[in-house]
Amino acid sequence: MRVLLAGLCTVDVVQRVTELPAPGEKVQSLQVDVAAGGPATNAAVTAAALGAEATLLTVLGAHPLAALARADLETHGVQVVDLAPEHPDPPPVSAVAVRDRDGERTVVSRNAEDRTFLAKDRFFGAGGVGGADVVLLDGHLPELALDVAKAARAAGVPVVLDAGSWKPVLDALLPLVDVAACSAHFRAPEPGLHQRGVPTVITTSGPGPVRWSTADGRSGEVPVPAVEARDTLGAGDVWHGALAVAVAREHTVADRIRFANEVAAERVRFVGPRSWTTAIAGRNRT
Repeated sequence: MRVLLAGLCTVDVVQRVTELPAPGEKVQSLQVDVAAGGPATNAAVTAAALGAEATLLTVLGAHPLAALARADLETHGVQVVDLAPEHPDPPPVSAVAVRDRDGERTVVSRNAEDRTFLAKDRFFGAGGVGGADVVLLDGHLPELALDVAKAARAAGVPVVLDAGSWKPVLDALLPLVDVAACSAHFRAPEPGLHQRGVPTVITTSGPGPVRWSTADGRSGEVPVPAVEARDTLGAGDVWHGALAVAVAREHTVADRIRFANEVAAERVRFVGPRSWTTAIAGRNRT
């Protein structure tokens, strides 16, 4: 199975702390990790851990920080296609603090709206989209998202959108999306997503049940497994990566959500940005 993912790649500096610091307060961390991050990136790591051939289209560039993200992804089986390999600026960096007792976190980050990709023909010229079984987009590189979605639609490849927040590109992107997976905080201007042409809409709500609806009027919800959360960083991204894998292999919306719920529940049981991948690989190989 081949999963193609397009979107943001950051460098995450993750500090595990006893308590999240108050304004002006300094605290000592219990553990420090540095890993690649971003919605599409974490989803790509998930897909690879589940046994898929995961390819990430992103912009990393030539800055030394980019090498940290690239090495992490290669270690975890993700093929990286850097669409601007000579981009001189550093990749976006996220500063993350995770509270040790319950996995709650704070994140300070910068997205990639000001980054452009300069060499898309190296991928699109090879017809790479058509070889995928499913495509996942996070919308953080708008031009890239639209190009990939158009190519996927032309090739008959299903498109999954990680809709964490409203972005201007979604006006043009949503009619090309097969499954829009939204956070509970996602708000779209009228008309609704089904009216915009999205066949399946899924809404997550942390530990609460995941709700779904289809354009033909069907709907339902799927409960989330109850687990002790040790680290919630990237859990939503992991859920989206598992959903993309499930879209390619499961037949019903409920079964796809159930699979994603189980994988995300496994992720939050483990401390650190990558420690969970071994457990996922052992229990949920595709």
